[in-house]
Amino acid sequence: MGPDYQLEQDLGGIVAGVDEVGRGPWAGPVTACAVILDAAHIPEGLNDSKKLTEARRDALALAVLEVADVSLGWASVEEIDALNIRQATFLAMTRAIAGLKATPTHALIDGNAIPPGLPCPATCVVKGDGRSVSIAAASIVAKVRRDTLMKELAVMHPGYGWDTNMGYGTAKHTAGLHHLGVTPHHRRSFAPIRKILCE
Repeated sequence: MGPDYQLEQDLGGIVAGVDEVGRGPWAGPVTACAVILDAAHIPEGLNDSKKLTEARRDALALAVLEVADVSLGWASVEEIDALNIRQATFLAMTRAIAGLKATPTHALIDGNAIPPGLPCPATCVVKGDGRSVSIAAASIVAKVRRDTLMKELAVMHPGYGWDTNMGYGTAKHTAGLHHLGVTPHHRRSFAPIRKILCE
């Protein structure tokens, strides 16, 4: 069983699903997305982005952008290092909600914590991208957009494998750091990067 529209229907009003991608990587920004779906035009096949192939994610992201109110929010590497990853994630989510054309009457936030200072009431939904189609749609668009950015950064900074590891701490990424050093896109507050800078 995949996600459905039950949580949104139970709440009524204008419900935004919110999810983020990129909390764990050593490089690149954290990306959040907020999506308000039209109940009459929900793309088929929405699911947790991690359960979909890249081709399926790309197709679904385009389908969501065609029929839904979609907004992306980013928090930069500098913001991650200044605030910490948790607060930077909250900032990205808040920016995503603020960028929607419609002001939601309620937000469904993937995970177990609600960002402070939202413009509407919110509910956190653990494993929400497997329960709510709005959160699933947000997870897909956020992942596609962040992956695209990391592939672009990989062209500018070859040798770290960002086109495949998306900034996560893989063996290739570690090898790149030891051979090439730290780039401006690395999160200096993260222990593996801090360790290399201290050596």
